Amino acid sequence: MYVIIRELSNDSELISNVQDFLFKQIKIEFGYDYVPQWHQDIVKMNEYYINPEKNNFFVAFNGKTNEIIATIGIRAYDKDFEEFRHLYSEEKTSSIWRLFVDKRYRRCGLASKMFSVAERFANQCGYEEIYLHTHRNLNGALEFWTKMGFVITLDTNDDLETVHMDKKIQGIELTSPQSVFNYAVEL
Repeated sequence: MYVIIRELSNDSELISNVQDFLFKQIKIEFGYDYVPQWHQDIVKMNEYYINPEKNNFFVAFNGKTNEIIATIGIRAYDKDFEEFRHLYSEEKTSSIWRLFVDKRYRRCGLASKMFSVAERFANQCGYEEIYLHTHRNLNGALEFWTKMGFVITLDTNDDLETVHMDKKIQGIELTSPQSVFNYAVEL
């Protein structure tokens, strides 16, 4: 499979297509539609991912059909969880958002490749760690993030089965093709 991964640009048609992909994936994975308090980053992609210098959003396309098949966002930590005020900050902590892979393209290494692109970006921006939260009820999510080197910092045991995780990254040596954010991969 030939895949092209690109940074999301300020192209209104592409942004609209990415938003459609994300809301479709959210409906499939979580069973609900747009929730304003949870999805502002999708509605305002410029504000959350494109305009801030230390934020980014990556989109994977099927190299033959040009359809969107995966996404991942990375941005400065911007949550205000009381439990983490002493641990994370906007300056040193990045956070992963919206890693989705179309079901037809899973189990071929695409999610790992998407994360490696986001991790490289975070490292180049000088972040010291990456934060994320996931849910125990998402098939394979916790196992995937653990495999990527994340450790659980808080298991909330709440109704959403939320698990908070982080990974130290400062100074990691990552190797990849010359042009990291616009390249093709064979999976």
